[in-house]
Amino acid sequence: MLIGELARRTAVSTRLLRYYEEQGLLQPERDALGYRSYADDAPERVGHIRDMLAAGLSTEDIRSLLPCATDHVKKWIQSCDESLGIVESRHSDLDNKIAALERQRALLSVKRALIREGMPAGR
Repeated sequence: MLIGELARRTAVSTRLLRYYEEQGLLQPERDALGYRSYADDAPERVGHIRDMLAAGLSTEDIRSLLPCATDHVKKWIQSCDESLGIVESRHSDLDNKIAALERQRALLSVKRALIREGMPAGR
């Protein structure tokens, strides 16, 4: 299928599909006229890429996971030490970000309380 059809089927812009190709996430073939030609499973692959990006994985992470890709619909990435390591690392990064956000929120709550204490009554 051509890039326009893949874009329509996945609701992903052609520009973003080209970016995925530049990042090594999609590997279209080229026809005799030089047009990109995507495999029949490309829409499913784009869906998996979008899911992994939404989960916080980088394109570099996803590219590293591609050798572990399977044909299974529900479990697209095989369980292996590398795939587990990548996902656990991102999970740990997310835990650290959440902890930092919770600290920021606590500090803002204290500042908000101090500001409210100094405000005139009725506000």
